[in-house]
Amino acid sequence: MSNERSVAGRVERVCADVSPAAYSRRPHVMLIVETALAYGRAVVQGISRYLIANQPWSLYVDLRELMAEPPDWLDNWRGDGVISRSTTPELADKLTRLGVPTVDLNDIYGKLGLPHVWTDHQAVGRLAAAHLLDRGFRNFAYCGFTGHHWSSLRRDGFGDELRRAGCDCRIFESPWETSKANSWEQQQDALGVWLAKLPKPVGVMCCNDLRGQQTLDACRRRELFVPEAVAVIGVDNDEVLCALCDPPLSSVVPNAERVGYEAAALLDRLMQGERSESSEILIAPRGIETRQSSDVLAIDDPLVAAAVKCIRERACRGLTVAEVLRQIPLSRSMLEKRFRRYLQQTPQEAIRSVQIKRVKQLLLETDLPLEAISRLAGFKHVEYMSVVFKRETSQTPGRFRRESQVS
Repeated sequence: MSNERSVAGRVERVCADVSPAAYSRRPHVMLIVETALAYGRAVVQGISRYLIANQPWSLYVDLRELMAEPPDWLDNWRGDGVISRSTTPELADKLTRLGVPTVDLNDIYGKLGLPHVWTDHQAVGRLAAAHLLDRGFRNFAYCGFTGHHWSSLRRDGFGDELRRAGCDCRIFESPWETSKANSWEQQQDALGVWLAKLPKPVGVMCCNDLRGQQTLDACRRRELFVPEAVAVIGVDNDEVLCALCDPPLSSVVPNAERVGYEAAALLDRLMQGERSESSEILIAPRGIETRQSSDVLAIDDPLVAAAVKCIRERACRGLTVAEVLRQIPLSRSMLEKRFRRYLQQTPQEAIRSVQIKRVKQLLLETDLPLEAISRLAGFKHVEYMSVVFKRETSQTPGRFRRESQVS
């Protein structure tokens, strides 16, 4: 009881010190962020994390749909700052004329002359391409939406990574919105016709999880087997939507929470007078959540497929190439030749690739020390793990962890 009275006394003293005038000194900030999608909700979580650790704001939250018209009352608003994900060119023009410090999270229209924080969409595309290349695919396609800048950037990153691997990419794009002239059934029919004509097996990147769900539905209608004939990966890792898909959808995981955190930090600096002429922050994706829609190996050489399966299952247990060869009836030179043909890497490089992916996952998702991470990734010595990690990523493990996680 005495402890409870002590705590209550401290709370009363703190409350007494916080006058109404102190509350009025809080910056008045408007958040214009849609929360119907998982990405928008994660952005808000990131903003919240920043405010927990810093000076709180007096917030007005406008849950405005993407591409909605600016609110009529905005001309008379007298706040201190804005974070807007639903920024249209008209809204950007109004905010600029008002002279209110603004951080733009819009990625539909591209740059609108405001400081902005975006997911690195080209990196998203490159990551999806690497995922499908790693599974042995040599035929690729991209399914996106027209009129959305972020979709175009993801398409370009996907295509660039494939070209570096000597592969081409077929493209299907159509409007997000449905209409009488472009109904849902018509969209699915057109998408199904395109998918049926693709060379098989094919790895398809969809610009987001909604497009991924549409693509899987079109495959089902055309009786195209997923993932054996068509492997599909989306973006955003909306867990509810991905689980709703049949089969469950693999997805690139953006770091939307960090987008929100960095947007709040940038707005704080702008409200304190920082210049904003070239403020641009791009946030790398966190990784890939692999589910059944892309969990397949597109390799028509059964011995190589068996070797790759062995590597993926045992690389993080300290697997060596000699141990792989004991499972596969091939000489080392012949195994390396076939790996280069199908995977553009040696068996040793394939082992290292699996280990480095595991190190990245543990750095991102746990607080484990490097010694524990080294052991779980199959390295005997943490010093060697650090050398290999820096060689492969151009970063030390510590720096990668610091730059990839919200502070």
